[in-house]
Amino acid sequence: SSDLITQISEMTKEQQRIADDLSRLIDSANAPIFGVDMQGMVTEWNRKAATLVGYTKEEAIGKNLVQAFIQPEHRQSVSNILMKALSGVETANYELPLLSKHHQRYTVLLNSTTRRNK
Repeated sequence: SSDLITQISEMTKEQQRIADDLSRLIDSANAPIFGVDMQGMVTEWNRKAATLVGYTKEEAIGKNLVQAFIQPEHRQSVSNILMKALSGVETANYELPLLSKHHQRYTVLLNSTTRRNK
């Protein structure tokens, strides 16, 4: 049974290493990457998103993406796109109208994919 425990421990370490690698990849990507949960709250915010929009990861996590970071006149259409994405309908090249901390307007191309926790 100690062999089994060793195997499980090694598998757990490998899974953690892969998760850490993916996290580093997302954070260092040269494109803004963010994630939202089923309620539209920000759960992921990489360095490029922070640089572009002016909010640190710590400031962005837990905020409602649409209410906090989308230009007011586009909030309804962005909400609709997010609801589709969260229900599994992927979106390609949607022009996402972001609003920065300093009220600058940016448009980025959004490609949404649904990540399902297994």
